[in-house]
Amino acid sequence: MMRITALCCVLLVQVAAAQEKIKLQHVVDGTFSAQSVRNVNWMNDGGFYTALDGNAVKQYSIQTGEVVETLVDGQALDITIAGYEFSADEQQILLLTERKSIYRRSFVGIYYAYDLENARLIGKVSSEPCSYATFSPDGRQVAFVQDNNLKVTDLKGKTEALTGDGKFNEIINGSADWVYEEELYLTKAFAWSPDGKYLAYVRFNESGVREYNLQYWDEGALYPTDYRYKYPKAGEDNSTVEVWCHHLPSGKRQKIDIGQENDIYVPRLSWTPDNQLSVQKLNRWQNTRELFHANPESGKSDLILQEVSDTYVHLTFCDDLKYLDGDRFLYSSERDGNKHFYLYQNDGKLINQITSGRWDAEKLVALDEKRDLLYFTSTEVSPMERHLFRIALDGRKKEKLTTTAGVHAIDMSPDSQYYMDFSSSADRALTVELFETRRQRMIKVLVDNESLNEKISDYQLSPKEFFSFENSEGDALNGYLLKPADFDEGKEYPLLMFQYSGPGSQQVMNSNGGSHFIWHQFLVQQGYIVAVLDPRGTGGRGESFKKMTYLQLGKYEAEDHIEAARYFGRQPYIDQSRIGIWGWSYGGYISSLAMFRGAGAFKAAIAVAPVTSWRFYDTIYTERYLRRPQDNAEGYDDNSPLTYADKLEGAFLLIHGTGDDNVHFSNSVALQEKLIQAGKQFQSFYYPDRAHGLRGPGGRLHLYQMMTDFILESL
Repeated sequence: MMRITALCCVLLVQVAAAQEKIKLQHVVDGTFSAQSVRNVNWMNDGGFYTALDGNAVKQYSIQTGEVVETLVDGQALDITIAGYEFSADEQQILLLTERKSIYRRSFVGIYYAYDLENARLIGKVSSEPCSYATFSPDGRQVAFVQDNNLKVTDLKGKTEALTGDGKFNEIINGSADWVYEEELYLTKAFAWSPDGKYLAYVRFNESGVREYNLQYWDEGALYPTDYRYKYPKAGEDNSTVEVWCHHLPSGKRQKIDIGQENDIYVPRLSWTPDNQLSVQKLNRWQNTRELFHANPESGKSDLILQEVSDTYVHLTFCDDLKYLDGDRFLYSSERDGNKHFYLYQNDGKLINQITSGRWDAEKLVALDEKRDLLYFTSTEVSPMERHLFRIALDGRKKEKLTTTAGVHAIDMSPDSQYYMDFSSSADRALTVELFETRRQRMIKVLVDNESLNEKISDYQLSPKEFFSFENSEGDALNGYLLKPADFDEGKEYPLLMFQYSGPGSQQVMNSNGGSHFIWHQFLVQQGYIVAVLDPRGTGGRGESFKKMTYLQLGKYEAEDHIEAARYFGRQPYIDQSRIGIWGWSYGGYISSLAMFRGAGAFKAAIAVAPVTSWRFYDTIYTERYLRRPQDNAEGYDDNSPLTYADKLEGAFLLIHGTGDDNVHFSNSVALQEKLIQAGKQFQSFYYPDRAHGLRGPGGRLHLYQMMTDFILESL
């Protein structure tokens, strides 16, 4: 009898667990966040790696996955470690503390140098906050940027300023301006030479760039605070850039010759193994990429490689440039219609194409120079999955290493002996597994997230139901649906479509979760169906699919979502009178444009922090896809929500942060004015002082509650 009672209790607990419902608080409080392994640094000794665990840098055994030593204990030092970096010989470590963000990727902080061999704190790199502290190759010096100047310290009290003309909003030495940081992902703009004698850096002169003024209404302040920074909008002047080399032993400074043209970008600096400076250069339209090798002493350079595209050269190629011993380098290109890797001699002569096929060799994972092997992830299995492959540098013996379906992100040791596989699928939460590479042997599961998988089951999260939709042009578009657990084909459901749609992006992947996934699951439990679609212009499907939106951003993306809404409206389980669309940033741009041009296809739309005219956005991103307004005015105006504001039918909610340094609040101000002039009623909300992500005390929960209320009322 007792056994039966116990069994009944267990069944009741299971039923209760299965009936758990998502609350809005769960969307923001991390209830459904996956555990992972973060801040991994592989050690020179192939048997160990390190990671930041809490406030300590810990060393792990690869064979066991267990902690073998705590290298630095932040608590014992009375500091809070935000990041760290080893010297080349791993005898010293730089500890980043008091990190304070500037923009999305840039920051300042206090750095400490720590002697690992003697377990003692050497001291601060600088008494004042600085950025991007980096050891010299021999570990005897540290370079950093402070007050827009490049400096070097010997960690014994002697600090030398290599530049002295740095000034806010005028001259920047060794770190990037706003638009480089945002669109070229460049913050640290200096690099040590392999012999440690030279520091190469980019000098930005942004004095000719027009300023944008942000006002901050700090709580309780009588007057707003002005913050003015240099933001080059499409068609306007950029910073002029120069490349310099400083010879530390002599103090001599040499400008590097990369041509006479000034209206250019320098997205990356690096060095060849034989101490030649490697400079990558893009023209203003970003359809010509050039690679130079320069003598750091004379400043003279040779053009090694030039690639010209009919559209644009994608940015990720800049990070794929890798030099090998033996006078060779790796390079990637879309020249045959898909992204693939190529092997060149250092003089620019092609040795061979390494990868080939109607799929993208998406990410360079590692180069094993001892065995002449390349490790990379690709879309070969499916555009919606990523798998790890290895291939000989001569293009032979390609081998797929990952075996489970889904999306795999790989972190491989520098010697290519081991790697961590961060993988998930639509029906499996993130798993982190440690592998030995040569024998493809799994050593240990570092994270399994079984508790999260159980929680997903307990809360009845709806599975992704993948589909393919063919538009009127015959293009098959990938998407997925989330349906209520008690879905009934005989009922009609309201539908909310979500998208981002930006060039090369992907939302539809065979992976767990996704953007705003838990909020979508919350809506599904309220009786909605959610659809996510990747329109033309998105990634994973080759160059022609991604670049068909060139010179006319928004046109095809909006058309695809309008057609999809009408397609869904014809399905017996969708109420065609209750279809909505929403998106954030580029997605807000498309939700606005689709709503206005959809002629009643959508009953409601939400646009969060949208671009409303590409004339308002920055040079690098916008001109990569549209060229300048002077070159392509129609491409800017024919697909601007401002042009079609008078076509609004239905409910529209416009949301923006007033402190958005990326997509300026003025985008929404301009759209509101157009809607007002057209006599259109709509709802709008601004978040005081919030940046593009609308983070801050209570911000995200407030946002999701407001959007929920709007959806419940409108659909």
